[in-house]
Amino acid sequence: MSTSTSSAALSAVPPAPPPHAVLDTLHAWSDAGLLRHLDSAFAAFIAQLDADATPALLVSTAMLSRMEGRGHSCLPLTALPEADPALLAWPAEAQPAVVALWRVLPSSVGDWLAAVLSSPVVQRIGRDTDRGQPLIVDGTDAAPRLYLRRYWQYERAVAAAITARCGIGEAVDELRARDWLDRLFTSTANRHASRVDWQKLACAVALRGKLTIITGGPGTGKTYTAARLLALLLATSTDPQRLRIALAAPTGKAAARLKQSIDGSLHSLQVSLGKALDLSALTQRIGAARTLHSLLGARPGTRRFRYHAGKPLDADVVIVDEASMVHLEMMAALLEALPPNARLILLGDKDQLASVEAGAVLGDLCNDAQAGRYSTETARYLAATTGETLPHAYLATDAHPPALAQQTVMLRESRRFDGPIGALAIAVNEATDAALVGRLLRTDSSETLFGREGGPVSDVIDLAVDGRPGANASYRDYLTRLGHGPADPGAAAHAAWVIEILSAFDRFRILCAVREGDWGVSGLNRAIERALEQARLLKAQGSWYRGRPVMVTRNDPVLGVFNGDIGITLPAAEDASSLRVYFLDGDRLRSVAVNRLAHVETAFAMTVHKSQGSEFEHTALVLSAQSGSVLTRELIYTGITRARRAFSLFAERPGLLETGIMQATRRESGLMAATGTSSSEMRKTRT
Repeated sequence: MSTSTSSAALSAVPPAPPPHAVLDTLHAWSDAGLLRHLDSAFAAFIAQLDADATPALLVSTAMLSRMEGRGHSCLPLTALPEADPALLAWPAEAQPAVVALWRVLPSSVGDWLAAVLSSPVVQRIGRDTDRGQPLIVDGTDAAPRLYLRRYWQYERAVAAAITARCGIGEAVDELRARDWLDRLFTSTANRHASRVDWQKLACAVALRGKLTIITGGPGTGKTYTAARLLALLLATSTDPQRLRIALAAPTGKAAARLKQSIDGSLHSLQVSLGKALDLSALTQRIGAARTLHSLLGARPGTRRFRYHAGKPLDADVVIVDEASMVHLEMMAALLEALPPNARLILLGDKDQLASVEAGAVLGDLCNDAQAGRYSTETARYLAATTGETLPHAYLATDAHPPALAQQTVMLRESRRFDGPIGALAIAVNEATDAALVGRLLRTDSSETLFGREGGPVSDVIDLAVDGRPGANASYRDYLTRLGHGPADPGAAAHAAWVIEILSAFDRFRILCAVREGDWGVSGLNRAIERALEQARLLKAQGSWYRGRPVMVTRNDPVLGVFNGDIGITLPAAEDASSLRVYFLDGDRLRSVAVNRLAHVETAFAMTVHKSQGSEFEHTALVLSAQSGSVLTRELIYTGITRARRAFSLFAERPGLLETGIMQATRRESGLMAATGTSSSEMRKTRT
């Protein structure tokens, strides 16, 4: 919405108590860009169901739809009387119109709640009969939450499954567990005596329960720990030859990295253990890691999956990596499809961006991860099975600490991010010293870290083509290899050439905060494409051309491609005049003819959200002045932690970086309340 037309146009629509006038105002807001058209249309739909709908109900439904579109699973009615700017995120030019409408709306939570509950299309949980009402009110009178019915159902289903799994304990032979854990973690025997081996503790925790959450930043060894957990389960299983293991992640790239990491760790472990365990056979039995859509059996054209409560997954252990990306609906489907006795291991960084879709499940579940809050019994069990003594700071101070906290472990020591990139990520995440972040981001382009705020967008494009002195990885790398062609005729040489190109492309990536504009994904993709063509590195003729990198934007199980998969357009091995898009999953190469890929976009630049589950040798983060509420601490942290060796930051104007660092993501959820955690124990959701 342009600032020149918004305020006057919106103020010209005088709001009034009758439903039709409120709907006219909401439609005007949609036309002006303050709401999605879906939001005002949903309010109109509710008005059709209830001819006597109050203005407060119509406004609430539009706000609820808007909140769901921004990743929240519910709308706290406490935010509405004052039109909470932090939550509703109105732009400054909208304030006159918002104030004008809010004058005729209830001024207290109690009155607003009464106006919402007066409608037959709303069910109050615990008081009203369930008649399939489309809207749900849950929570206390002092803190009521409004839901779309299906999101309330997802939240309740996840809460019930999590609570049930936390209550299922396994009988553990503590002496045998101690013996194997000491063997599996011999490499950490010489650690500093004051340090806790959280990886070892995580394996012990997972051994005794049906749900384990292992969270930690980059380089803390989440998949390393998961591999040792698999070895531990194999060693302690009563029937190790029948142990069925499934590996999954939200995206194909993340799934491939999970499989690579698990296989590498198991191979190294096999060398150190010798013949004590047959980990090679276990690796072969595990098979390929899959996307969650593939694991659950996504069905085209429907939200339903092949696997569900009536037809559960054929697995004893399910490990899901990059769990911060798993949205509420997907988590509900996964938990429903798990056999009752299967173990679920969730791996993820609680500080990364949550899913674009509604819900921040991992962030909610890791509510107590930093504090630990382990019970006396958990501390005793961990000492018996690992020899580790939990520091007093991580013990619970209350008599009945949450059951979920006993099955959650935060890995706190990064073995990879201990250099400049790690220091920058920590400084951003702690958000206590924005000046320190600025000092870490050097203006000398030969450094590992480089930052520039306020320069021209052409600086970003130049970097994409040629890199910089301290980080030479760029798009020139893969296009140079493309120009050389396969070393020899034949399928094997062609496959090796394709893998070399895909690997070179993955050395560098540009990540954006937003999609639109010169500093967004769409503008940069066009500009970089032109610059590479001017440098004679590619010929962008037509929509499909040799070297075009593409991202899949819609799941297509028939083709075996999923949202977020990235491939390169190259000549086919059997016919150089025919173009195919090649994808690399670990060491597995696959391809699809270009005429079968209807839902893709060019991918020289991508959003930070889409980059989760990936790492690049050199990552460039681009911040647009139009980022608004999208620009958050979590987005910046996630962008930084995609970099392995070098990180570059470009901001359209000075001050954007500091603004983003000081703006934490807030997602509303009732998940922890539904698990029985009291409101005093809940954080103000920041995920």
